Amino acid sequence: MWITHLHRFLTGTTKHNLIVWLTLSLVISTLYGILALQFAFSSQYVVQDDARQHVFWMRRFLDPELFPNDIIADYFQSVAPLGYRVLYHFMAGIGIDPIVLSKVLPLVLGLVTTGYCFGVAVQLLPIPLTGFIASVLLNQNLWMQDGLISGTPKAFIYPILLGFLYYRMRQSLIGMGIAIALLGLFYPSLVLVCAAFLILHLWRFNRKFPSVSHNRRDYVFCFTGLAVAFAVLLPYRMSLSEFAPVITATQAKSLPDFLSQGRTRFFIDDAWSFWFNGRSGIRIDTALAPPLSYLGLLLPVVLSYPSRFPLAKQITGNMGVLVKFLLASAILFLAAHALLFKLHLPSRYTQHSLRIAIALAAAIVLTLILDAVLVAAKSNFQFCRQRGGASGTLVPTTNPVSKISPKLAKPLALSLTGLIAITLVGYPHLVLNTFPWTAYIGGNVPTLYEFFQQQPKDSKIASLVEEANNLPTYAQRSILVGREYAIPYHWGYYRQFRQRMSDLIEAQYSPDLTIVQEFIKKYGIDFWLLPTTPLTAESIANDSWLMQYQPAANQAIAKLEAGKQPVLASLRSDCAVWETQGLMVLEAECILQKRRDR
Repeated sequence: MWITHLHRFLTGTTKHNLIVWLTLSLVISTLYGILALQFAFSSQYVVQDDARQHVFWMRRFLDPELFPNDIIADYFQSVAPLGYRVLYHFMAGIGIDPIVLSKVLPLVLGLVTTGYCFGVAVQLLPIPLTGFIASVLLNQNLWMQDGLISGTPKAFIYPILLGFLYYRMRQSLIGMGIAIALLGLFYPSLVLVCAAFLILHLWRFNRKFPSVSHNRRDYVFCFTGLAVAFAVLLPYRMSLSEFAPVITATQAKSLPDFLSQGRTRFFIDDAWSFWFNGRSGIRIDTALAPPLSYLGLLLPVVLSYPSRFPLAKQITGNMGVLVKFLLASAILFLAAHALLFKLHLPSRYTQHSLRIAIALAAAIVLTLILDAVLVAAKSNFQFCRQRGGASGTLVPTTNPVSKISPKLAKPLALSLTGLIAITLVGYPHLVLNTFPWTAYIGGNVPTLYEFFQQQPKDSKIASLVEEANNLPTYAQRSILVGREYAIPYHWGYYRQFRQRMSDLIEAQYSPDLTIVQEFIKKYGIDFWLLPTTPLTAESIANDSWLMQYQPAANQAIAKLEAGKQPVLASLRSDCAVWETQGLMVLEAECILQKRRDR
């Protein structure tokens, strides 16, 4: 009977089923990765948004003369985790461009993530279908966000974190230790979550009062993991960054960057957004995607009715591992708030754990529901055949066990299975306008990049236009400042960045040639990238990023409103060395040679 075969195919635990569902999981992950690669290599000038920060400087590995005395490149190199730097350095050593590597890595990391996610799911509920559903849901979630696709340190979180959970559930001491070490090399802050989890795992909460474990193996895992965590984090703790100290909460509250309209907004007036979304929240919004993931919230409810969902009896004790892991994440989330910003952003301690946990929980719920419906349909069919006698004629009665009409049981089972399959696999392609969401930034001014590529490697460009953010990646030349690089978490860096921004705003909108020339000399500017449109007060007032830098922005507006025109506007015809629709480049040396009475 077809419903029996369908039930066996969906919920069977044979080796054949395991291979089939794991293969399908890897195939879907590969397809998503290939779709992303099509975007990545659609043009010579395409790069992922976050890679503009965390990858551009790695071209120093190919050419050490690039970005000399560049504070932006130096800063992002200093905050790059050791393992991340070593991997890219090694690949550059065999001739692979870091930008190219950042585009290829997501496919590889996606496959590793899929394999471990499948393995963790099967450790929770030993049904291969559960592994397939969990891996597809997690893959869709990750390819709808900008983490995995970036090829930056956060792209390594999911394969390593899932590996940690998998090996802990499998009681593999070596595997768990390697996972903690790798996490420390690629994303150190989450090692604290693993350490907190190992300590929590020594406690038992199945009695009236918590009690410590009497299992020697738990202590071996705990102290081994803590030793690895300490060893891998010690170098970070001992190293003194030239861009220290970390910004304090008091300093952050005084900066517009952290307020509701800021570039890196953190302090939000809305309590729900502050605690549940954004950089300050647990990021539940990013975890509940795609829509089927919402079913994960129903897991406690479903498990409360084991008689209606018989497969729930097969859920293993490893569910406690997942619960304690979420609890450890919550503890670090609260600690990050209490020590703001010493542990960096609170959201990083919960958002990744939640995405994993909700995908796993939703997969378990879907498996239990499918099994319950198929069991009901089978029992109705068998019950009706028994009532029909030897002839096998079905008698339209109701099975007292399932309480589902036999006329509805099979259509319901088939419809539900088909609906879940279509929704699970087809959602991104049928509903979303763009999938995967890559956040790739395309360069729209190739001639500008080619112009700067022909200039000396130590050239420095001053600009306030958006296109300046692309120059370090596409032109491989240094810029003085750029919105993309305005990261305020280390005061030693951002203090200098803010000063540069204020000086650049003052010089660009100054009617005094002397101020402009002194600015060029102070920062060693070689070129100035400007819009071809007039420099107006409205262009400043309407730019929320520029308005963060006070009083320079308001002073520039006041000068323009008073009719004082920027001296740069009068130098365009004489000092322009490149121009296209919307943008032009002035040569700084030409500006320096102009007389003050000009």
